Amino acid sequence: MSDPLLTYRGVVYPWHCDHMGHMNVMWYVGKFDEATWQFIAALGLTGAAMREAGTGMVAVDQHVSYSRELRAGDLVSVTSVLHEVKDRSIRFSHEMQNDVTAEVAATAMLIGVHIDTGSRRACPLPPSVRERALRLITSA
Repeated sequence: MSDPLLTYRGVVYPWHCDHMGHMNVMWYVGKFDEATWQFIAALGLTGAAMREAGTGMVAVDQHVSYSRELRAGDLVSVTSVLHEVKDRSIRFSHEMQNDVTAEVAATAMLIGVHIDTGSRRACPLPPSVRERALRLITSA
């Protein structure tokens, strides 16, 4: 397992909140999605690199757990950890925290698969990405 990497920092806006006054689940997932793009870019899978290679990443499994409510004006951050790297996939997690209270608001565990965007089939991660990912895991 790697050390946590800061992958998102933001605020809960009033339009993120539902009729009960707390951030709706769709926004938790949205903020985790933004963190995912930062996380995979840190591994070398930037949008530009994947477009150039004709590849992409797809989420095939995602589990979210909600621990604490977030309300309009709350400052939040997400840290991400790489747990496993395989030939064609990675397993990683996100932890969303209220930056003022330091309470964990939600966590997510995800599996992402590297695909060929033409064939829409899984393909091996680039060697440089696998090497960087494996270094992250072993240096933790």
